[in-house]
This record gives sequence, C-alpha cells and structure tokens, in this order.
Amino acid sequence: MPSLAGYVCLAIGVLDIVGAVFPRFRGSRVHLWVGQLPGGTTTLATAGSLMIGVLLVLLAPALRRRKARAWRAAVVLLLVGGFLHLLRWHATGAAVVSFVAFAVLIVHRREFYALSDPRTRWRALYNLIGMGTVAVLLGLLITWTHRAREIGDSGAIRMLEHTLYGLFGFEGPIRYTSDHAADRVGYLLGALGLITALTTAYLFLRPERPEPELSAADEERMRALLDRHGARDSLGYFALRRDKSVLFSPSGKAAIAYRVVSGVMLASGDPIGDVEAWPGAIKVFMAQARAHAWVPAVIGCSEAGGEVWTREAGLSALELGDEAVVDTGEFSLEGRAMRNVRQMVKRIERNGYSCKVRKVSELDDAERMRIGDAAARWRDTNTERGFSTALGRFGDPADQDCLVVTAHKAPDPAPDGTPSAGDDLKAVLHFVPWGPQGISLELMRRDRTADPGLNELLIVATLLAAPDLGVRRVSLNFAMFRSALARGERLGAGPVLRLWCALLIFLSRWFQIESLYKFNAKFRPKWEPRFLVYPATRDLPRIGFATMQAEAFISLGMPRLGRKPQRVGLAAAHPETTPAAESVSAA
Repeated sequence: MPSLAGYVCLAIGVLDIVGAVFPRFRGSRVHLWVGQLPGGTTTLATAGSLMIGVLLVLLAPALRRRKARAWRAAVVLLLVGGFLHLLRWHATGAAVVSFVAFAVLIVHRREFYALSDPRTRWRALYNLIGMGTVAVLLGLLITWTHRAREIGDSGAIRMLEHTLYGLFGFEGPIRYTSDHAADRVGYLLGALGLITALTTAYLFLRPERPEPELSAADEERMRALLDRHGARDSLGYFALRRDKSVLFSPSGKAAIAYRVVSGVMLASGDPIGDVEAWPGAIKVFMAQARAHAWVPAVIGCSEAGGEVWTREAGLSALELGDEAVVDTGEFSLEGRAMRNVRQMVKRIERNGYSCKVRKVSELDDAERMRIGDAAARWRDTNTERGFSTALGRFGDPADQDCLVVTAHKAPDPAPDGTPSAGDDLKAVLHFVPWGPQGISLELMRRDRTADPGLNELLIVATLLAAPDLGVRRVSLNFAMFRSALARGERLGAGPVLRLWCALLIFLSRWFQIESLYKFNAKFRPKWEPRFLVYPATRDLPRIGFATMQAEAFISLGMPRLGRKPQRVGLAAAHPETTPAAESVSAA
C-alpha cells in the first residue's frame, strides 16, 4: 500500500502540473479525467491544482518509504481539497475522489509508521536552491505556453523577467489579450513562488535534529570492545569514524556502527564485540531500520559475519571481493615469485629513497602536520573518499597506536652544487590497529613526481619491519571481484565468465578494480572473502548508489571551493564536525 500510494500521488501530481501549465491539455480527454482528481477548473483552482501537484510530487517518495509525516501531510491535502471543491467550486466528483483517497489512507494508517530522517537547517538552503530552480523553469514554461495570448512579441529576456516578477507576486512586463489569461499566468507564477517560500520557511523554522555522529562516550565504549575483541575483524577499527552512528546490543557487549545515506542504513565490516552478543546488536540495528523505513545493508562483512546477518536478520549475501592479508612470518623477498618486487625495491633504493616505520605516538606535532598536509596535497580529488576501510583522520591524539610509514629522498642539488631547500617526504602509508598483532592499511599516498615503485617499497618496508613491532598480520587493499578476475584469466574459462572479466577490466579505467588486484597479488597474500548483505535483489541498485555516495565516488552536496581540506585529527581528538573521509586502500 505505501508504494502504491506514493506512485498514485506522483501520477496525480504530475498530471495536475501538466494540466495547470499547458492550456491545451485542459481541453483534452485526459484532463476530463484529471478534473475528477484534486484540483479545479477556474483560474484560482488551476493555481491550486499546480500547488497540490507540486506538493504531491514532493510527498510521493516519502509516502513510498512509509513516512508518518508525509502521510499526515497527504491526508490534510486531500481533506482540505475535498472541502474546497464542495464549498467553492461545487465539483462533487472531485470531492468524492478526495474523500475516498483520504479514507483509504486513514484505513491503512498503520502502514505509515516510519520516523523522520535526521535533519539540519541546511536542507532549507538546498530546498530554496532546488525548488527555486524548478519554479523558474516551470514559470518560463508557463509563460511560453501562453505566448499566443501576448500583446506583441516578447523575447527570452522579457519572459525571464516576467517569470521572476510573478514568482514574487508582482506584475511583469508582458501584457495579455485578456484579463483571464493574465490572471491565470499571474496566479500560477505566484503559486510556484508561494510553494517555494513556504517549504523553505518550514524546513528552516522546524526544530533541528542534527545527523547522528560518534560521541565521545560511544567512542570510549567502542574502544573498550576493540581492546577485547579487535583481533576478530580487520575492519573493526574503522568503526571509530566520527561520521558514523553506533548501536549497542542490550547487553552492551556488541555494537554496530553505521551511516544513513539516501535512505540506506549502511554498516561496514562485522559487528564489534563478543560474537555471542552479535544477534542482539543485529536485532537493534534491524529495529532501527524498520522504525525509519531505511533499507538495511552491510558492506565488507566477513564470511562468519555474513552467516550471522543472514541467519538473524533474514538477509541475503553477495560476495563482493577479497581482502589481501599477508602473514609477516611467511613473507620474504626470496624466490622467483618475488623477483619483480625485489628488483623494483632495489632500483628505488638505488635512486636514493629510504623508509621510516614509526608509531603515530613517536611523531611530534610538526611532523604530524607535515605528513597530513602532504597527504592532502597528493590527493586526486577535493573530497576525501572512503567509508568501509577509511578512518578519515591522521595524527589524532586518540590514535596513538596507528602506524605510519614514510618514504624520503633528499632534494636534488641546485645547478651550482649547493643543497636545495625542499621537502624530502615523497610518500606515506597509514595503518590502523587490527587487534594486538595486526594492522590494516588505511591510507596510501605519494608524490606524483616520485619514481614508480615507491608504493611497493613502502609495503615491503612495512612487512619486513612488522615482526620486530609484534605485528603478525597485515591487511592490504580490498580487491573488488577478485575471484572473477582470477577465474577469467584461467585456461578453460567459459564465455560468460570471460565477458564478465572483460567488463571488469573495462570498468577499471575509472575504478581501481584490476589494478588493486594485481598490486595486492605481488605480495603473495592470503585472500579473505568479503560480502555485501542486503534485504532483496530490488534493493541492490539503491544500496549500490548509497555505497558510492558513502565512499564519496558520488557527491550530491554543494561543491567545495578553495584549498583541499586537510585530514582531520591533527588538532583535536573530538572536533565538532568531521568531513567525509577517504580510503586509498578501499575498493
């Protein structure tokens, strides 16, 4: 019923808008049917029909998501519209349709239970820009469709001027052959301006409910769980991203970190904490998703985690790819299989590069700032990418156990032989803890002018230094669809598999699919599968779009101007706000 109600409202709204904007439409057979829907046939009723149509179009997505507030608004619109038909226009048929639709929504009111999404007053600005743009475009269309009734010939500039005047309730420069046409255009433009003003004022004046974020108290509880159970999942530390919310099991022994993106309640990795308490945390997670009518989804969970999710929540699982995990006790540069890596590392060292492997706690404030600023300069985009395998900060006082590996090369001397002044920092890796004996790659950046092979040098330096640091496992990059690429390269691969492999290679032009797989494979890792957990196949496109937003491959916000923002965490342990972060290690 909610989906049907949403689509019906959308259809009615579109037809009302079309009937109000295009004069010829009102004489068609379709308009005779639309006339029995909420709306009217007089000039005022036409303007009202346009307003109702816009509001119904705006409400349709929320009705499909079972939002209680959208249901209340739709009920009020239908009820008021029905009485207006009876009291002012005596359109009995339209009134009956309004009251029937009102009654149907009342009968099914229990199906519209979802709470409102987190909100801020920034939505008022977005609404003003979005609705204002739509109002201007529709206004121009209205003025253009009435050009046959204009006195004289008006150009595009005069049409735009007339539209802008009309949106603010003033008479524009265009004159019409009849008062009826002038009044209709004026009322329609005024209705669009009124809808824009009212919706913006409502979004701005309503009580603010900021988007959830990881509070200091929640972070302390999460760190306590990671201290006891952090070795279970290499993605566990990324739950400490401060743009995530967290839900705890009733016992407090397990937790799930998540973020809501485009109506998708997106978690990553396995639940944190005691495995026996995972079902309790999953039930709380699913209850929260149902309360808000969000689509629950988990990206990058392990096979064990996927089994618990599918068993306890009734969800389905899809293999996404594999995580590359290197056992430092078994790693060696010896042997034919490591020949290319060995030669590349030696060549880079001969070119004057050296590496430093240090804990973040060993860096002073100046060094932290230097590394963080370099990482921001070397980033390809203005937006920090990453969600599932990114921490989004560097040098935070709370992350003293993180490991940073840097590559250095002295600047080339000046032509006269004197030493050149310049930064010798050429690349950086940042690892987060994975229990007491493991680390996970979180950041990989390098100077684009540096020699090729520098990343391999950094990885090798980390793996060789790891045993002395007590590190037994190193999690490298996550390789999307690795098994498909590997099987597609084998002898005897079928045509379907080869076609799928060719498509992945083609997509690698824009996304790091094949390149991450081949880079990881150089270090002879063990491949650990990672899964996507989802409710139904029809939800996969929506989950995929939300994941792309969370990872910052798609940005729907306002563009940022100026200097690239530096990674947060260099100044304070708990800033008020934190921007979305990036993982170089993420898919």
